[in-house]
Amino acid sequence: MELPRRAHDDRLLRPGELTDIRRRLRAVADAHDLASVVVCAFDRRTRMLPFIYADVRMAPAGPRAIASALADAGFAKTRLLLQQWNPRARPSAMRLDGRVPDLLLISSMSLHTAACRALLRDARRMPPDRRPLVVVGGSVCVYEPWNVFSDDPDRPFSPDVAVTGEEYVLLHLLEVVLSARRAGAEGRGEPLRRAFARARDAGMLDDVPGLVYGLGARDGVAEVLVDTGIQRLAGDLDELPHPAGGFALLERPGKSAELAPRPLPPGQVRRHSRIASLVMTFGCKFSCPYCSIGAYNQGHYRTKSGERIADEMHRLWREYGIRYFFGTDDNFFNDHRRTLEVAETLARTEVDGYKLRRKARWGTEVTVHDTLRLREHLPLIRTAGARALWLGVEDMTGALVRKGQTAGKTAEAFGALRAAGICPMPMMMHHDDQPFYTPGSPSGLLNQVRLLRKAGAVSLQVLMITPAAGSRLYEETFTSGRVLRSAGGRVVDDHMFDGNYVIASRDRRPWRRQLNLLASYAYFYNPLRLLTTLLKARDRLGYKPAGAQLLGMRGLVQTARRTLGWMFRLMLGRIERRDAPPASRVPMRDPAGDPAAHAIPGTPIAPPPDAADGTPRPRAAGRAPTGATS
Repeated sequence: MELPRRAHDDRLLRPGELTDIRRRLRAVADAHDLASVVVCAFDRRTRMLPFIYADVRMAPAGPRAIASALADAGFAKTRLLLQQWNPRARPSAMRLDGRVPDLLLISSMSLHTAACRALLRDARRMPPDRRPLVVVGGSVCVYEPWNVFSDDPDRPFSPDVAVTGEEYVLLHLLEVVLSARRAGAEGRGEPLRRAFARARDAGMLDDVPGLVYGLGARDGVAEVLVDTGIQRLAGDLDELPHPAGGFALLERPGKSAELAPRPLPPGQVRRHSRIASLVMTFGCKFSCPYCSIGAYNQGHYRTKSGERIADEMHRLWREYGIRYFFGTDDNFFNDHRRTLEVAETLARTEVDGYKLRRKARWGTEVTVHDTLRLREHLPLIRTAGARALWLGVEDMTGALVRKGQTAGKTAEAFGALRAAGICPMPMMMHHDDQPFYTPGSPSGLLNQVRLLRKAGAVSLQVLMITPAAGSRLYEETFTSGRVLRSAGGRVVDDHMFDGNYVIASRDRRPWRRQLNLLASYAYFYNPLRLLTTLLKARDRLGYKPAGAQLLGMRGLVQTARRTLGWMFRLMLGRIERRDAPPASRVPMRDPAGDPAAHAIPGTPIAPPPDAADGTPRPRAAGRAPTGATS
């Protein structure tokens, strides 16, 4: 169920192509005068551990990157709206510079699919001749793009096109559509949505890898979804647009359905986004069966230079006052040589007469194995500004996955981090084969939480392993009957796939797994532990552990409030299970009529474009399109 990969020599963009396409678009941007709104979909039901605080105090990297790319390509009339700050915003009410936007872009994770669909339904309330070109992207489209296309004529919510890749795919789409756009009234071009339809019908989009669009729509439901294949990736992350441009486009937080006349002033950005997420690397050398990272990156580890990272931190501090950064890395320590190059650059960088390390504080994700390999360099990494590292411990015994971690090695890594003045932030996964407590053995969940606490863990993340779209285990988790369809009459919704809800378990009493999660958090986050951290606040970590305790206890209240009802449904209600993964009910194909790259097995395949009848082929979709390798 992993995403297929392009041919080995066709996975990366040629060097400079991401920069070149922005240059080409800047040359025509003034003539088209586009107004664009980027909306980050957000379902407030996901507000609980371990995401509490960061979910509303850190502007997400994905939608911000799209807004930055549009602005850098010359489309200055762009606004970035975060639903977590503007929960009542409605596309049908949005006006930018007094006019309906030409382009509405919605970015969504799969957890926020319900919010994304609500935005799409509202956009459909606009008259077709005034409706903007609606594009949906984000992780939900990377793995399940069909999920944003309606298959119910009574509840239509489909976009015009889904982008299943990164910034380059959107810019390539925009370049093709603008090349087909004709002159319109009042010196402006024709409606962008009309130009898109012409380009789509002429087959001009079929050479843009990374798109899914509908054909033959009736009653708001497409008859066919066309998948143009797997995207090509930017190999050099220094070519990405600068993140500072996206922060300048943020919509002011508020309760209005409309847009404010002007974006959030630079002096107020820090007040609402105290943390800035930065892309520093993509990829990981480990190939965990429950993770989709390896397939998404098509086997590549992509990086930014230390000079570029230093420049991003400097500009964000200078222009917006932001000094806390989170690297959205899959494994920052993946390449030891490259890690040390970045750390040395950040440690020595001096701008405007001051050392950058005195202004920038950052954290990111690493592994226990690589932390121990770099233990002698941890003081340098701390000097470079690192103050917290999130470690994928998963299961100390390696029963779930082996990444070189053991109870002893984890404690050793945590001790080295604390000695260097860096907060160890473990990330754990609970699974069916793990008991809650095991006397005299580190196998139990509570045993491991206790070991982490004694080893000096500052925070704790414990999530139940759930099926992740795009991972090798995804289909098998469904076909084995572990995934719940409903419990006590409550249907499992998309927002419940965050690991806080037990929605996949072969345990005959899955409510025990739900209780295990809450008990583990309560053991780690509690007033007694808060008092203990305050009394020990004389080491190099200071009051950071106490602050983590306060946030954790607040998050635990939210987590218990949202999940206790589900636990009682698991305990007392009837449980129904699924026997197959969700798949598109709308037939899919690639432009030539072969199986779609993003189709789940079992998806009906649409007839080829020259077929005389409209019935799907009587076979199930595969996952290996022409020109790709599994």
